[in-house]
Amino acid sequence: MTLSKQLFILISALFLMIFSVNFVISVGNMRSYLQIEAEVHAQDTATSLGLALSPYISNETDPVMETMMNAIFDMGYYKELKLVNAEGRPLVTLTNDQVFEEVPSWFIAMLPIETATAKSEISSGWSIGGTLRVTVNPGYAYLKLYHQAQSAFYYSMAAFIASSILLMLVLRFILLPLKRISQLALAVSDGQYETMDRLPWTTEVRTVAGSINAMSKKIGEVVTNLNAKLELLGKKLQLDDVTGLSKKCGFETDMKRLLAEHGEAFIYLIKLDGLAAMAKEKGSEAIDRFLRDCANSLKQLAATLPEGSAGVYHFFGGEFVLLARDINSQQVEQMGKALSRSLSELGSRYRQPDIAHIGVAPFNPLDTTAGMLAAANEAFEQAKLIGANSYFIRTRDDQAKDIAEWKSLVFDVVDNDAYTVSFIDPIESFLTGQVLMTEAFIRASAADGQPIPVGTFVSVAEKFEKIVDLDKGVVEKVLAYIEGRRIRHAIAVNVSTRTVKNSDFRAWLAAQLARHQAVSAQLVFSISAYAVAKEVKVFKEFIKFAHEHGAKVILKRFDTQSVSLETAKALRPDYIRMARDLGNGVSREPGKRDFIEAMKEMGQLLDIGILAENIDADEDFAAIKSMGIAGASRGSGKEPNKAGKLYVPVADSIVHL
Repeated sequence: MTLSKQLFILISALFLMIFSVNFVISVGNMRSYLQIEAEVHAQDTATSLGLALSPYISNETDPVMETMMNAIFDMGYYKELKLVNAEGRPLVTLTNDQVFEEVPSWFIAMLPIETATAKSEISSGWSIGGTLRVTVNPGYAYLKLYHQAQSAFYYSMAAFIASSILLMLVLRFILLPLKRISQLALAVSDGQYETMDRLPWTTEVRTVAGSINAMSKKIGEVVTNLNAKLELLGKKLQLDDVTGLSKKCGFETDMKRLLAEHGEAFIYLIKLDGLAAMAKEKGSEAIDRFLRDCANSLKQLAATLPEGSAGVYHFFGGEFVLLARDINSQQVEQMGKALSRSLSELGSRYRQPDIAHIGVAPFNPLDTTAGMLAAANEAFEQAKLIGANSYFIRTRDDQAKDIAEWKSLVFDVVDNDAYTVSFIDPIESFLTGQVLMTEAFIRASAADGQPIPVGTFVSVAEKFEKIVDLDKGVVEKVLAYIEGRRIRHAIAVNVSTRTVKNSDFRAWLAAQLARHQAVSAQLVFSISAYAVAKEVKVFKEFIKFAHEHGAKVILKRFDTQSVSLETAKALRPDYIRMARDLGNGVSREPGKRDFIEAMKEMGQLLDIGILAENIDADEDFAAIKSMGIAGASRGSGKEPNKAGKLYVPVADSIVHL
């Protein structure tokens, strides 16, 4: 109940009590007044009428006495006028038993008025000639009291209603700043650090508003500093210290983006095979300078391509990669020649005529990143046979035929439900020690029984718009598994961008979550950071939709190069799972530790659970656990330590549906 309602009810109750007491006192006073008035009136009538009758009392049959009594009685205020002689014999008796039906019986019962009676002795000479008894009719008093009570009640009720309306308006005016303060507090909890420009005039409310403003500013400053720190740390972790180029993890992220976009590209693998000989002759500073010169040459060549279509990466040692997107065969050849020429010029400056070779392989959506790098490495070996600083380009396979075969296979598997869902990579909750979440993983086999690479399977399904049916099937299986096995932990389900944008899927999902409402909170939709970066508005709407229907969302493979923290703050997922490379090696690399610490602080401020993925080394897992994030999964087939506790094993004993 809101404060305004509480105050309104309290003050209204006080008003009601005051008006009720006033009403009761007023009616009581009126009743007492009418009672006394009736008694005085009866006595005055008895006295005055007795005096008027005294000259005639000596003649008991005198008709004047009855005439005079009738004149008084006809006024109607009397119940009985009775005249008796000295011996008590009635001479004149007048009665009126009129009842006023307008006055309800319950009113008479609640406010009884005693019947007023008075008498007067009438003298005849020196002796008592008779006695006059006057009894007032209480019906008139009841009628007058009833009318007065009605008037008092209606006036009191009108005053109460008018005061209540006025009170409501005053409270609304006085408490209006509290509503703004409440909205401001909610905005702060949602990551919008606003302030109140116009402070309320009420002293206490003004103090609260000032405190909220100060809190909002401080939290905003903390978040801004954390954002800057995370951006700096993230960029530092993604870039090579010597060359300033992106590391191998950046290349893998870009390859995943390329796969999701169904784009075309060529991979140029450049290996400085003359680096080992130079290292023997020159010092580390000279080698670093040589690597920086090589990186600058590659960046200059990449800049000759359309903006955003080329990326340069330094893996380790003398191994570089240039990823060129959307270039034709002629441009592929021209880039190979330019790289060969640039490396020759670089080698001549360092007196190394044969310094490097270049292997070129096309991007293959049906292959893995490791497979494509292996193909580029084979081309590199061919280039070594050609000559100094030469290159070799692998031509595209007959991929059109392969894709057609893949399309037929994927459609057949999805339409016939010929796949299973496994639950892998359990994430240990560092708070409870239990399994926090597992991930649903698709497994399917070809006609010859060979397992189908899931990355290729999903990519083809998305390319030919079969991914929505696949995602629906996986969600159904996961919900059935949670209910059938009475699973207590959450299960992450990967959903593609095409599925998220599909309105039919949302309508279907809303019906499914309503049907399985008891377990909807255990369904966690997993979306990739690099997919979110392209469709922020779409995913923001989907996250809101999922929350409205009781489900949760995890943003996976997070790094500040894919999605900014401002975007993550606006999306408000339930969990953020950091990229695998950020967690491995954290015990040895202070930069990664600082990054995870900053992520933890950000998660605490925004109420987002921070998770780490596939931590291989025990010392890294222990270091991450000590930092206090929500949880982490193990890599290399390792399982969380769950002796005697519920958990889902990985790899070798997987539950199939």
